[in-house]
Amino acid sequence: MKTTLALAALLASVSVPAFAQAVTDPSKAEAGTYTIEPEHTRVRFDVTHFGFTKYDGEFRKVSGTLVLDPANPDASKVDITVATDSVAVPNAKLREELVGPQWLDAAKFPQITFKSTKVTKTGADTADVVGDFTLHGVSKPLTLHVKFNAAGTNPVNKHYTSGFEARGQITRTEFGVKTYAPMISDAVDIDIDAAFEKAK
Repeated sequence: MKTTLALAALLASVSVPAFAQAVTDPSKAEAGTYTIEPEHTRVRFDVTHFGFTKYDGEFRKVSGTLVLDPANPDASKVDITVATDSVAVPNAKLREELVGPQWLDAAKFPQITFKSTKVTKTGADTADVVGDFTLHGVSKPLTLHVKFNAAGTNPVNKHYTSGFEARGQITRTEFGVKTYAPMISDAVDIDIDAAFEKAK
């Protein structure tokens, strides 16, 4: 009991810096060039497995830049690169298959990229971002439905940060990834949560 009370007192005495000046209105975010903050950025995907369940995974090495122009959202640009061999799934054997030639062929195609070509505002804090998506050596247009979350100074590392979430969908056979289609769904949902830090 004494230990519990002592721990509670210690926790109460620790001051946590406030997330001051955070804004949720994208027009109030700071303009400039940002880079991906990889530790709090996630690129996930899911497919339907034989119609029984959804199965998901993620890519753990992500880099890229964002040019943010809140006064003129159409002029904003984003460029994202994912390391193909950073794919992660709960099953180790499946991960080996995914990086191999019958799926992603990471040795031959080490990067998956998205380079925006057009930004269209769709709401107060949303936009459709169209870009060239390259997977398995094939490039095709992809639309990401993007929502601005917030921007402000990270209270821990003091970097000015902007956060977004984005959703999209590709048809994997169009990129030459045909293994087990359509038993494992041809449609692949993409789910991104991205943090960008402003260059100092």
